[in-house]
Amino acid sequence: MRRILICLCLLVASTAVQAQDKNIIQTYIETYRELAIAEMQRTGVPASIKLAQGIHETMAGTSVLVNKSNNHFGIKCKSTWKGESVSHDDDARGECFRKYVRAEDSYKDHSDFLRGNQRYASLFALDPEDYKSWAYGLKKAGYATNPKYPVIIIKLIEDYNLQDYTLIALGKKPAGDIMVAKREIPANELPVVAAVQREEMIAPPAPEKTYPDGEFRINDTKVVFARKGTSFLAIAQQYNIPLKRLFEFNDDMPEEEEVAFDQLLFLQRKRKTGATDFHLVQPGETIYDIAQEEGIRLESLLEYNHLTEEQDPAAGETLYLKKKAPAKPKLAATTGEQLPAAQVAPVKASAAYVTHVVQPKETLYSISRKYQVPAESITEWNQLVAVLKPGQTLKIYK
Repeated sequence: MRRILICLCLLVASTAVQAQDKNIIQTYIETYRELAIAEMQRTGVPASIKLAQGIHETMAGTSVLVNKSNNHFGIKCKSTWKGESVSHDDDARGECFRKYVRAEDSYKDHSDFLRGNQRYASLFALDPEDYKSWAYGLKKAGYATNPKYPVIIIKLIEDYNLQDYTLIALGKKPAGDIMVAKREIPANELPVVAAVQREEMIAPPAPEKTYPDGEFRINDTKVVFARKGTSFLAIAQQYNIPLKRLFEFNDDMPEEEEVAFDQLLFLQRKRKTGATDFHLVQPGETIYDIAQEEGIRLESLLEYNHLTEEQDPAAGETLYLKKKAPAKPKLAATTGEQLPAAQVAPVKASAAYVTHVVQPKETLYSISRKYQVPAESITEWNQLVAVLKPGQTLKIYK
């Protein structure tokens, strides 16, 4: 009888520990899923893979390393790391690991580490929904030494339905039913972004990109991040290049006196190929935005992907940056051409408006940023249904 009681006690204790582990893992998922989704939309690393790696590498946020460094992915310093570091025993004693101020910094650095490293380039040619190939691809590329690493990652994804977050990031699954947590979290524990998403039941937008002050490089090409209102002439003089060349280097952008919205400006002619093989299109990105972000000539980007300047790829599509794509990507919903007068609905706008004449290479997105109004409002105000055309006149209500 005593032996039976001991066995029962051990069984109950084991069950309790397993339940506790599941709660810890579920809490980790609920805490970091928005970051994983946003990073997938920014860089293409599947949200399911990122969450599974984070769970495994940090013991669901409880490991010694993550508690002293905010390092969620076990990334070691490497020779290129210029940030803070901590010493931690891993494959050898006292190894150097990267240290971050916030978990968000670790999530972003993990994405950039994979995206910018040639040894992982083959992963981004895989279907982002194929988590099994991604898991085995990580091991093959040398991310982990444990031979069971792919099996562990795949099991976590399947046990905790992490694939749902990849589908949300791709816009293939509504966020509402999933993002309302299986374990209800008190409002004061939720990040502000998460609370908004639960109310609006939408996937999070990609995080706002930040750039260094002054001159830096994208795709080994000199570039600056110019703020709205800065004089183009002042930029040209500061960096000792002819003003006309400044416009040429940026795909013959329309010549204006001031920068209309915060944007990247290249100080040299961009390269014909990208630094990486692919680019995952983010919501709201235009083909011109992508050419600037990747430091690749617009004409090359268009040629590789069978596109014209008037065609913008849909969010979630993969663009080729070094060679011709096997097929043309799906296109974003186009806007621009006015409806016939008989079909035009009355526009409700009480304030005065300004007139904007569409310039070559301008897009609905760039115009919306210039006037700081939603693109959807411009579409409604002008009853647009097709591609914008140079010389077309738009009404922009203040």
